[in-house]
Amino acid sequence: MTSDSEQMDKEAGRAIGAVGMIFFASVMMVMIGFFHAMYGLAAILKGTAFIPTQETIYALNISTWGWIHLIGGILILIAGWSLFSGATWARVVGITLALVSAIANFASIPYQPFWSILIIVLDVIVIWALAVYGGELGEGQAG
Repeated sequence: MTSDSEQMDKEAGRAIGAVGMIFFASVMMVMIGFFHAMYGLAAILKGTAFIPTQETIYALNISTWGWIHLIGGILILIAGWSLFSGATWARVVGITLALVSAIANFASIPYQPFWSILIIVLDVIVIWALAVYGGELGEGQAG
């Protein structure tokens, strides 16, 4: 049987781990949002951020794709910043936006394979961090 102090230590350790993962996911989302925004600005301003290929089965105007990344990046950045509060709604929005980010980057793999795969990996890590540890914060900390 475990004593009350051992049980409290376990719960405190889980809470610290949860807060750490939420903080990590917050920082990652702010970084991913910034990357998306810069990627979108490059596509809008220069029009050379994407390299068109003949093998793709879909085509978007480079400027349109840039606007998608810019707006998505700003939304991800705001959601990441909101995660610092530990609010439940911010975790739900964070998971949703990370999923949308991963899908958008999957669509751009033919144009920028390394960059797109890197952002997809970061999105998956954020989804994992928010889904696994998001519910472990005490109700007093979540908004």
